[in-house]
Amino acid sequence: MRVLLMVFIVVITGSANCFSQDTSLLKMLSDSIIATPGLSYIKGTFNGSTILNLQSVEQPAKNVLEFVVMHRLGKLNAGSYEFFGLDGPATLRLGFNYGISSRVTIGVGRSSLDKTFDGSVKYKLLRQREKTIPVSLNLFTSIVYPTLKYADKPYLKNHHRKIYTTQLIAARKFNKNLSLEVTPTWMHFNLVPKAIDNNDILAVGMGGRMKLTKRMSINAEYAYVPSGQLKSTTIYNSFSTGIELETGGHVFQLIFTNSDGMVEPYYLAKTSGSWGKGDIYFGFNISRVFNLKK
Repeated sequence: MRVLLMVFIVVITGSANCFSQDTSLLKMLSDSIIATPGLSYIKGTFNGSTILNLQSVEQPAKNVLEFVVMHRLGKLNAGSYEFFGLDGPATLRLGFNYGISSRVTIGVGRSSLDKTFDGSVKYKLLRQREKTIPVSLNLFTSIVYPTLKYADKPYLKNHHRKIYTTQLIAARKFNKNLSLEVTPTWMHFNLVPKAIDNNDILAVGMGGRMKLTKRMSINAEYAYVPSGQLKSTTIYNSFSTGIELETGGHVFQLIFTNSDGMVEPYYLAKTSGSWGKGDIYFGFNISRVFNLKK
C-alpha cells in the first residue's frame, strides 16, 4: 500500500520540468492536426491509449512518454468482512508507453498477477480524416512473459512461458460525443493447460466511449472468445464499464470489470470471473503524459 500511495502521489503531482499543466492531453497523444477545411485529421477518438483494458487507437506522439497505473481490487462478492473487495487481494500493473516516431509507440509493463512482464509495439496504419478516411487503424503486437514459480511444474522453460498477441484496432469517431472500436485478436500460447486446448486463440474486442461533458465520459468494452478453443478451462467473456475523467494532464478511469488481468492474454483468455455470480472487480486506471522533447 505504501508503494501504491507513492506511485499515486507521483502521478498526481508530476514534474513541472517535464510537463505543463496547461498542455492539453490530446495534443500530447497525437500529432499536429492538418487544418485544411474538410480534410482535417480527426483528433481525440479516445482520451488515452486504452479504453479500459482494451487497447485504443490513441498513442503518444513522438518524444512523449505515457505512464500508466492500472489497479484492480478484490471481488465485490467477497462480502462485508472483506469490505466488498477493498481489502484485497489486489492486482497492479505499471506501464510506460513511449512515442519513438509519429506512428510507432513502444511499451513495457509489469503486472503483479503471475509476476508478469510485457513488451509491446503499436503502429499507426491509418488516421481518420474528414471526408476521405472513415476510420483509424492501428496494429498492436505484444509479448507477455509470466515469471511466477510453479512448484508442480519444474519442466517450465523460458519458451514455455511466452504468450504472443497481435491485434488490428479499428475505430471511428462518429461525432464529438460517440466513439466506437473493434479489435480482432490472435493470441499464441506456447504452453496450454491441456493437450486438448488450442495454442492459437482467436478473440474479438468491442468498445466505445460516450461523452457526458467536455471532460467526462462513460466507457465500456466487451471481449468475445469463441467457445471450443480452451476446452479444459472455464473462461468468461470479459466485460468492463466505467467513468472516465480527463483533467488536462491526466486521465482517471473508475472501472467495474470481471477481469483481474490487465494485459491482453489475461483479460481475453483467462477471465475466470462471472458478472452473474458477482465476480466483479472494482479498480482504476491513471495515465499521465510527459513531454521529453527539449
